[in-house]
Amino acid sequence: MDPTPSSPFPPPSSSASPYDMVSGALADYVPRAGTTAAAGRDAPSGGDHARRPSGAREESEDEEQILGVVNLDRELRITGRNLDAAPFTGVSVAPGSAFVDLLPPGDVPTVTQRLRRVLDTGEAHVARVQSLRRDDGTELLVSMSILPAAPPQQGLTVSLIAMAKRLHLYASATAIGMSLDIGETAQSLAQSLLAWGDVAAVDLDYAVWTGEAVTEQTHERIRLRRAALAPDRAWPEGYLTPGDNLPREASRLLAGAVMRDDVPRAIVMSGREAIEQTLADPHLVRTMVPGDRPVSVACIPLVVEGPEGAPGAVVLGVTEVWRRPDRLFSEGELLDLQELVAKTARHVDLARQHQREHAQVLALQRRLLPRAGSDTIEVASVYEPTTPDSAGVGGDWVNSFPLPGDRTALVVGDVVGHGLGAAAAMGQLSMEARALLSAGLGPGEVLERLDETVTLLDDSDAGLAAGYSALGSTCCIAVYDPVDHRVAISNAGHLPPVLVHPDGSAKTVAAQPHPALGAEFVVREPFDVQEFAAPPGSLLVLYTDGLVEDPAASIDEGLGRLTDAVREVHPWDDLQQAARRVVAGLTPPGHLRDDVTLLLARMTGRRGRDTATWHLPARDDTAARTRALASPLLRRWHIGGQARDSALLVISELVTNAVRFGAGPVTVRLVKSGSLLSCEVGDAGNGRPRLHRGGLLDDSGRGLHVVHKLTTRWGVRWTETGKAVWAELES
Repeated sequence: MDPTPSSPFPPPSSSASPYDMVSGALADYVPRAGTTAAAGRDAPSGGDHARRPSGAREESEDEEQILGVVNLDRELRITGRNLDAAPFTGVSVAPGSAFVDLLPPGDVPTVTQRLRRVLDTGEAHVARVQSLRRDDGTELLVSMSILPAAPPQQGLTVSLIAMAKRLHLYASATAIGMSLDIGETAQSLAQSLLAWGDVAAVDLDYAVWTGEAVTEQTHERIRLRRAALAPDRAWPEGYLTPGDNLPREASRLLAGAVMRDDVPRAIVMSGREAIEQTLADPHLVRTMVPGDRPVSVACIPLVVEGPEGAPGAVVLGVTEVWRRPDRLFSEGELLDLQELVAKTARHVDLARQHQREHAQVLALQRRLLPRAGSDTIEVASVYEPTTPDSAGVGGDWVNSFPLPGDRTALVVGDVVGHGLGAAAAMGQLSMEARALLSAGLGPGEVLERLDETVTLLDDSDAGLAAGYSALGSTCCIAVYDPVDHRVAISNAGHLPPVLVHPDGSAKTVAAQPHPALGAEFVVREPFDVQEFAAPPGSLLVLYTDGLVEDPAASIDEGLGRLTDAVREVHPWDDLQQAARRVVAGLTPPGHLRDDVTLLLARMTGRRGRDTATWHLPARDDTAARTRALASPLLRRWHIGGQARDSALLVISELVTNAVRFGAGPVTVRLVKSGSLLSCEVGDAGNGRPRLHRGGLLDDSGRGLHVVHKLTTRWGVRWTETGKAVWAELES
């Protein structure tokens, strides 16, 4: 960027070269030989040493001198300087010191190279933006030009044009709007306000921090919290720093001052005596006034228009600019301050709205994260959203929940895009997947339903405009059976899970490839369901692409890194800590490229002595045979009395229904889990048993009524060969 700040010199002719333009403007500012001491700000007052260089216009009350000059020898050491202009206050320039001492450390190599190039070639380097370090650690933005010294001098002449406040105002307003983080926005404002004072503070209402809707409040009810303070230094004990809550009385005074006559306006208190008289409390003075020196303050409200239907302005907070009382705030400065704060107020309100949406989406994401596992499977999950400066939290989700028959579902998915729309679509898909799995559908059937759902959820134009699309969502569903120690998995365009065996070997589980959900442009194929063994101690890893994708590497390399990382998870490791360790090792520090989601499932299975499975022919005596097999087993499980009688009756009715209305062989499975007894009877039929009202003499359906009354819940699960009716009883 080539800045063009205002200058106190008349413009040269249009035919002048950049060198002529700068050197002409510097004619009376270049320190002469023998006047080095006189040219500095630290020269004695009085006489010729204190007067302005000849030819320069006298600075009027409304004009701002912005030009400074430094002479360098061929070793890039300072031989002379003229930095009398007010903007250069705090920039120490000692004769004989190195010029690069004025620069931020990161700029030293580049600027040194430019200085050397001008020395070697004699070609000027004109008008580049540069920062200079002040003594207090702050930085001054200047336009720097490097010229060969005019003969017979040797070395360089460096002109420094301090950025005019109007240019600073524009640059600050542009930079402040780059972040949607409330704290960063407030800190950027505080740093920008230092151009008008020595200390700047930003205090925001609680509603801004929580993301609540801003409303007009009475002065007595408003509460403020310090959001930013500049410069960053060690402050006296008791002084309010970022994160501190303002005392209620201070909040009331500030809010009341800037909303006089219900109209927000800037106020100025000149002198420490006036400030202490207004605060009227030594404690408030210690918390609000920076230091014990004389000081004046300008308070400018952050104001936005009230919500629709509620005309008037709403104050989001207050900014305070403190400086020495001998530098009075002019009317022009107050207008500049109000302009910058007004522009910032809109960004603060946008950040507040973003904070509210971000909190809502994050709450939804957290709500969908798996809860504690069971005694057959242990789960741990990590969700890391992208930085708040992104479009918001994305559509990644993982979930785990129990299913009938002692099984557990593990689901991972990803909706394209970020923000509340993506999170809403994610929530709908996640809840539908849970409902369908709980209703007894298999993983492949659930994905078929979700495939149809995304076409109904997605309004492509509206979704893409909002930054998300349900079309193209990916999902992977795994169902773990702790009795058979097997996992059934189906995948819709998602990255494959990783299975770590008890011996430490690991591999990706790649089911038959299938496009993502809602991919109508491809030939529709049924979702493949793959089953594999998961011995006790196995670890199943589900994740989203943000964990393994890297623009600088292939996806196979990312999967390899993940496989190596989860292979290091030992059976005795705390699973939640292991999950965090895996994520930390695979994601770069700082900003994430995409949301990162990981679920680890350690499968321990059900002990053989707590389960029983029988395969019986479909005959009239099968119910009696099942009772004979189950009765001694229930005694061994210490289920006696009425509970055992109820269990045997339920088992008998389910087997009878399977023989009477089903087909093929009958499979009976009993599982004891704590105080819960699970009974499941499967057959090769596909008719769904339904509970219905019957007449007094209607014998049909009475078995299901018995089951309904004696169990805590019951239902139907569809299998590859037919169906299974399950029931759960308290033992």
